[in-house]
Amino acid sequence: MTDSNLPVYGERDGTLQKVGGLTGLQTLVETFYRIMENTAEFRPLFDMHPNNLELTIDKLVSFLSGWMGGEKLFTQKYGPISLPQAHAHLIITEKEKAMWLNCMAAALDELGYPEDVKAYLLPKLEFPAERIRQVSAARHNA
Repeated sequence: MTDSNLPVYGERDGTLQKVGGLTGLQTLVETFYRIMENTAEFRPLFDMHPNNLELTIDKLVSFLSGWMGGEKLFTQKYGPISLPQAHAHLIITEKEKAMWLNCMAAALDELGYPEDVKAYLLPKLEFPAERIRQVSAARHNA
């Protein structure tokens, strides 16, 4: 028996399937924001978000769906996106970037995702997080 039918990270929707499809992704993002809201270490990030948490959750789920190889829900619902420009009004330093990634790691841990999911996903998420930080630094001369 081969593993050829198992999803592969980075191929088609393999990454999305590894997190449990859209249902798993929804749970992951909801957990991520709950941890962000209720953990003092991450609360400064939560406070940077708009008050409409339901919309914030939907936007991240929609973005990550396409980013993980699934349906490009963000574009369908909200139009084109430039992550750096969407965050350009915020000051994002190494500190905020690390908080975001650490909060995502905490959500993955809480939900019991296997190490291979975390080992693949967290370094991949660092790329857009770093780009957001770079644009913020350029815009705010930080």
